[in-house]
Amino acid sequence: MWRRRPGADDGRVTEIITGLSMSPLEIVVLLGAVALVVARWLPPAARPRVTIAAGAVEVLSAILLAMAGVRWQMLPVLAGAAFALPFAVLPLRRRRTGRPAWRARWWLALPGSLACAGLIATGPAAAWAFPVPVFPEPSGDFAVGTRVVQWTDPLRPETFTADPDDRRTVVVQLWYPAQRSPSGTRRAQYLGRTEQEARTVSDALARGVGLPGFLVDGVPRARSRSVFDAPVDGGGGRFPVVLFSPGSGGVRTQNTAWAEELASHGYVVAALDHPYDSAAVVLADGRTITTETASSGDPDEDEKLAAGWTAIRAADLGFVLTQLDGLDRGAIADPLNGRLDTGRVAVAGHSMGGAAALQAARQDRRFDAVIDLDGFPHGPTSPSLVQPVLALTQAITPATDARYLPRLTEALGSSTATSYRLTVPGAAHLTFMDGPLYLPPVPSIVGTLGRVESPRVVAAATRAFLDAVLRGAPGDQAGDLAAVLPAYGELSVHRPG
Repeated sequence: MWRRRPGADDGRVTEIITGLSMSPLEIVVLLGAVALVVARWLPPAARPRVTIAAGAVEVLSAILLAMAGVRWQMLPVLAGAAFALPFAVLPLRRRRTGRPAWRARWWLALPGSLACAGLIATGPAAAWAFPVPVFPEPSGDFAVGTRVVQWTDPLRPETFTADPDDRRTVVVQLWYPAQRSPSGTRRAQYLGRTEQEARTVSDALARGVGLPGFLVDGVPRARSRSVFDAPVDGGGGRFPVVLFSPGSGGVRTQNTAWAEELASHGYVVAALDHPYDSAAVVLADGRTITTETASSGDPDEDEKLAAGWTAIRAADLGFVLTQLDGLDRGAIADPLNGRLDTGRVAVAGHSMGGAAALQAARQDRRFDAVIDLDGFPHGPTSPSLVQPVLALTQAITPATDARYLPRLTEALGSSTATSYRLTVPGAAHLTFMDGPLYLPPVPSIVGTLGRVESPRVVAAATRAFLDAVLRGAPGDQAGDLAAVLPAYGELSVHRPG
């Protein structure tokens, strides 16, 4: 079954087979390779026509694929075709020269054909395991625009460097409700403003988990559903704001599908790169800052380190909220002037970013709600939270850090507002970011929800919480959420007192 991927960005038609991401050209190469192998076993009358047609198509499509850029997943397909081609063509050449046609005996041809078929099958299997991610179409009424800003805090020194004049700089990507772009408008590059930045970030992320960069070479090829610098929606309304901090070593774009879904429903999402913590941060002047945070191997020392890094992230979040408030008031010239409702703000994060969101909310009452996506709380547990919190977690198992649930329960239970813990069945730690869209569907890595359901569940649950807390009637949210959230997992409600 074939279907068109909506929102093609540059006029090229991209097709996907259900469950398998391959371009039309890659599919032609695959079919040509299969035909070359199969030709040996066809009736004598059909062999020449099939071999000539398949060989011509394979050579031409392979040349075009090389010009467009070959993904590593296609190399075994090309190898299988290259191995089969001379054995398919050689009998035809001998026939044309008048000499007796030569064909390998079946007992030689069979293992050769099986070997070629095995090589060719490796290609689509690898493309399925490591695809070019296809981002879900946002379900809201708004189109989505995105852009990147960079801000320096003149009041905070950069503690990761020895330069006393170095000040803390953060890179922020905004997703916002936008006007509809003309058909064929190029969509935003995933992981960066340019493909080169995307490759820099992708390679750094791969190194961070010990993988060679080529394994995820499809990721920097991807494009999301938003449009860079699209005009802001012209309706004149003001949009609630959600700040986001990524996981340890994570990057601002790691939850793009989630951010685009929220923006399509009328939120502005501001996601941060934390320099020296994020895997790679490309600054406006072209410099790339890579991570300098690393485990010491000692649990007690690591907890102290994590608490310190979390505090820096929390300060980054507070600084960015101040910048956004100034932007809304016109202190910074921007198309979003007067469009940000900084009186309705949530702070969110994944993993260590979730811990940073909790700390930012403790320190800054301007945050009205908190979303912790499977984040272990680090740092001080006081003062108590006064904001409602939604904590999404994977299933708690014997392998889970024994400190995680007690620490999280303490944070939620001590809040003076009603808070929620939602355990999502079938989720793993990376379910709560874009990982399921491009990583192998291994349950221990990305869970069992799948590439379609993973982003849908996370976005739907968090949007229900945000709609109730930031847009709902006071006093009604607890009952509404207690009724709505169980559709996405196992809900625990923590009420004040």
